[in-house]
Amino acid sequence: MLKLAVTMKEAFDEKLREFVPFEVFVLELEHSLASLSRWEAKFEKPFLDTKDKTNEEVLAYIKMMTITPEVSPEVYARLNNDNYSEINEYINAKMTATTIHDRGPQRPTKEIITAEIIYHWMIQYNIPFECEHWHLNKLITLVRVCNVKNTPPKKMSRGEAARKQRELNAQRRASYGTRG
Repeated sequence: MLKLAVTMKEAFDEKLREFVPFEVFVLELEHSLASLSRWEAKFEKPFLDTKDKTNEEVLAYIKMMTITPEVSPEVYARLNNDNYSEINEYINAKMTATTIHDRGPQRPTKEIITAEIIYHWMIQYNIPFECEHWHLNKLITLVRVCNVKNTPPKKMSRGEAARKQRELNAQRRASYGTRG
């Protein structure tokens, strides 16, 4: 969850000779499958598509991410560039320590990822629906982990096996201080 401080009013500080926040509203946001699903229901197009979104669509997604009850429209009107940067950082954050190492080049998929596709993955891997409120990147990482763990290991090519063996032998020679 992201807690965003939105400046509602500013006052001029004579000592610092600058404007300082006088009244701040804390807006709580959640980038999740639930908010993604609401956005896609409204705009009837995939959110994760790489195409640029209009300002109206971006603001609508921020409103759908909002979990703070009864937010005045004035709060959204007061969002500044720093707020938008903070929201983008939060949306793009990995939110997990898990790293998945893919072996070899991946074939590009033409499948467009929508909320329903992600729900399908959740059902396929028996991921509970409570996870729809997790950060979306964390949920997608969990789906990828389930996919990797349920896929039989890929056999190494002879060249790859030989390279691995050479690396292992080099590590052993280095650790024991021998030449072979």
